Amino acid sequence: MSAETAVAFDLSHEAMSARLIAARSRVAGVAHRTPVLISRTLDEMTRARVFLKCENFQRMGAFKFRGAWNTITQIPAAVRSRGVVAFSSGNHAQAVALVAREVGIPSLIVMPSWAPASKLAATRGYGAEVVFYDQVGEARDGLAERLARERGMTLVPPFNHPEIVAGAGTAADELLEDVGPLDKLLVPLGGGGLLSGSALAARMRCPSCDVIGVEPEAGDDGARSFRSGRLERVEEPKTIADGARTQSLGPITLELIRRYVRDVITVPDAELIRTMRFALERVKIVVEPTGALALAALMSERVAARGERVGVMISGGNVDVTMLEGWLKG
Repeated sequence: MSAETAVAFDLSHEAMSARLIAARSRVAGVAHRTPVLISRTLDEMTRARVFLKCENFQRMGAFKFRGAWNTITQIPAAVRSRGVVAFSSGNHAQAVALVAREVGIPSLIVMPSWAPASKLAATRGYGAEVVFYDQVGEARDGLAERLARERGMTLVPPFNHPEIVAGAGTAADELLEDVGPLDKLLVPLGGGGLLSGSALAARMRCPSCDVIGVEPEAGDDGARSFRSGRLERVEEPKTIADGARTQSLGPITLELIRRYVRDVITVPDAELIRTMRFALERVKIVVEPTGALALAALMSERVAARGERVGVMISGGNVDVTMLEGWLKG
């Protein structure tokens, strides 16, 4: 059993609700309270009232800061001082590295060598040591666990942990606090931390809201897991949405998603490119491919929303400029 699932957590609604409430207090004044943007053009296109929760304006450019801060700051000080380890293709890497720098501890991040150059540079810029798992021939989670044991550091998983989920859920909780009840809440899906946390927040504040997860067509493990009730895998998802290239959900996130989420759907990469272009040209914001998943589902009419109030989680904006230019030209 991995370090992520070795401890039995209380995942009851009462326990998870308490974690989310505590996380709101913990991240207050540290994480940005990101803006909620509206677009008349978007409303006219979709015939809905759309609210964009823009975590691309979060510290380090993505919602991941919330879960990393909520989790790392709860590690006992004597243990925390030895440092933290994470494995990630980019945003969780940056989040853990930044939080580690803020609290004055070392960080070691296990990344793939194909990680976007901008995310790699930012991770190192926050002071992290980076190890490429695909250059040493070990699975990323196994390598991270081994390095954590050898160095006496604490592993901070990217999604399969209740405190990561609770931290991520603070973004949707803010959205619902700011705009009031919603008919639907659309959320990008990679490993499931943001989706399960957002769905928890919706259940607490607006039980009638339908929460829908959105993942890339090429990485539909979440949609299949949601329907089958067991962890399905996609070994090498071929998608530009690098933050959603996770091979599988975790047992914790799957349980919470099946409890709280209405549906999980997919969108093709072509729709992500169209959505990123729209966000740049009409909303004037930079969105990374994974961050565009939920909005792409709405714009492509894969989600029916006419006449409804719809929340859309924009999960991040850390996109390599050269890659973005190539996608938009293609």
